[in-house]
Amino acid sequence: MSNMKEELLQKIESRDLVVGVVGLGYVGLPLAVEKAKAGYTVIGFDVMPEKVEMVNSGHNYIGDVVDEELAELVKAGKLRATSSFEDVASCRFIAIAVPTPLDEYQQPDISYVEKSTTDVAKYLKKGTMVVLESTTYPGTTEELMLPILEEGSNMKCGEDFYLAFSPERVDPGNKQYKKKNTPKVVGGIGEDSTEVAAALYSNVLEAEVYTVSSPKVAEMEKILENTYRNVNIGLINEMALICDKMGINIWEVVDAAKTKPYGFHAFYPGPGVGGHCIPLDPFYLTWKAREYDTHMNIIEASGTVNDKMPEWVI
Repeated sequence: MSNMKEELLQKIESRDLVVGVVGLGYVGLPLAVEKAKAGYTVIGFDVMPEKVEMVNSGHNYIGDVVDEELAELVKAGKLRATSSFEDVASCRFIAIAVPTPLDEYQQPDISYVEKSTTDVAKYLKKGTMVVLESTTYPGTTEELMLPILEEGSNMKCGEDFYLAFSPERVDPGNKQYKKKNTPKVVGGIGEDSTEVAAALYSNVLEAEVYTVSSPKVAEMEKILENTYRNVNIGLINEMALICDKMGINIWEVVDAAKTKPYGFHAFYPGPGVGGHCIPLDPFYLTWKAREYDTHMNIIEASGTVNDKMPEWVI
């Protein structure tokens, strides 16, 4: 076992390290709270002064965070927020959870990931674990983040710091599955990176931490999760259109179909696809697929169907 890995694992087990969370939105703030509840000292980083001020005042702005818990953690000195990336220097575990939207041309906009990684690299210290949680196309961790971190810090991944991808799994409003009891997937650059990242998440979560062989596998599985929902919503919406023309009640059809105890999972028609991720994430894959001269026809077709649904609902 390398000295860096052994030292990090010991600090993770004893809670004797500072955790940084970059991005305090609907993913980052609950993540910061859970890590602080698990006994770690947490610093949250965000470029929006109003978010920093609210967190430091113990005031919550995210539905999945309990107001009293946030206030208690801040009061106890376990959680604070800042806009100064200089404090990255005191962190030995850094999770990046920033937005990954689409631009006006429906192309991936990973500028937030790039900027955050650049800011982290300036103050990255030897013996630090960096994890990206933002949903993105396969290859982002190794093709974008890795060179930025190595060049910006003048250090080498695997020797001086570790890097991994562990996709967020947040379902806002879900009363049954919260961050703490939802299984986590981790894929690092090298086995040591994976083991160190998994160790911290295992100390924070009650659910399984499932490790995979690389960041690309973890990045692709998250795209698969959201594309699965997107495509199935597109399918049921298309079924709803033809049922409407044929005078058949689609809701009755679905209720009948879901009596089958295997091989069927019920989806329901609606005005397209909503939420932060489901409408956007599949297009990260269709964009990346073009580099390999491949068109994701089913994904693109479901997007066309879902985009037309507001007209049908109205």
